[in-house]
Amino acid sequence: MIDDRRIPRPALLLGLAGLIPFLWSAATQLFVPLAGWAGGWLPPMFLGAHVGVTYGVVILSFMSGALWGFAARAEGRLALAYTLSVIPALWCFVMVTDASAGSIIFLAAGFAGVLLIDGAFVAWGLAPRWWLRLRVMLTVVALGCLAVPLQA
Repeated sequence: MIDDRRIPRPALLLGLAGLIPFLWSAATQLFVPLAGWAGGWLPPMFLGAHVGVTYGVVILSFMSGALWGFAARAEGRLALAYTLSVIPALWCFVMVTDASAGSIIFLAAGFAGVLLIDGAFVAWGLAPRWWLRLRVMLTVVALGCLAVPLQA
């Protein structure tokens, strides 16, 4: 029998790999020599807060798509599930405009909000039981990385 609470290995490995741009963002902010070295061959959008915000917008929009797929399973809460699933992408589009502290805070709030939606979808039986465990782990790391430029 399959344990539906255990995070499937491919989902875990790909989720962890998906943290690399966030970790790179934090590393190139915390370690000036690394940013200087990488800046010799990478454009500025792949360094520091820029890469974290850009990638964060991509991932938050991706989460909208994942939630949309879960919403397709909704029956009684169909309209609510679809509505909740589009909020993260719209939030990014409206609230995250650059790599400023304000945009970073809005992006972080978006990730926190998605976690609440994830919890609702798991509670409603739309997402697998392991989903929230994976999402909490990934979100904590992403938020920690996004917080780095706010410390300066």
